[in-house]
Amino acid sequence: MKIVLASQSPRRKELLGRLVPAFSIQPADIDETPKPKEDPVAYVQRMAAEKAAAVQNNEETLVIASDTTVVLGNEILGKPEDDEEAKRMLRKFSGTTHDVYTAVVITDGTQEECILSHASVTFYELTDEEIERYLATGDHRDKAGAYGIQSYAGAFVESISGDYYSIVGFPIGAVNQALKKWPDLLS
Repeated sequence: MKIVLASQSPRRKELLGRLVPAFSIQPADIDETPKPKEDPVAYVQRMAAEKAAAVQNNEETLVIASDTTVVLGNEILGKPEDDEEAKRMLRKFSGTTHDVYTAVVITDGTQEECILSHASVTFYELTDEEIERYLATGDHRDKAGAYGIQSYAGAFVESISGDYYSIVGFPIGAVNQALKKWPDLLS
């Protein structure tokens, strides 16, 4: 069976590579706009399911699709459109706790495994200088919530409760457990 990762994220590619020896990459092209008043958990699960459905085309393919969303209060904070939006997001996170949800859908067209992983992240108070220095790295681009915890922005984190890999965007432990439904893949 062929394995396809429905993502172009280098982090997801690296983490899946720790679990399975070979797979291909086929990013899903879907509309990632939240529906009005959509619950953040329902949103992230819908995104992962739609990505999997967009890529799944036969029973000879196992598709692994993932989506991550960052939530502050009830506001879904996706990927920033530009540096100004990224700056606004990071200012909102300063000195507060926000939630990160990652949903993963694994399907071979006949059976499906759905994973929801969560973490709460508390940021230290951030200065404008810290935010500007981070934005200058470009690391915030194409990341939900405008930050990547595995790089420079890790210095902003005071504490984490939950799965670190949910924040990175691919809960490797939960995915490993789910892949046991397809034992031939892991041998």
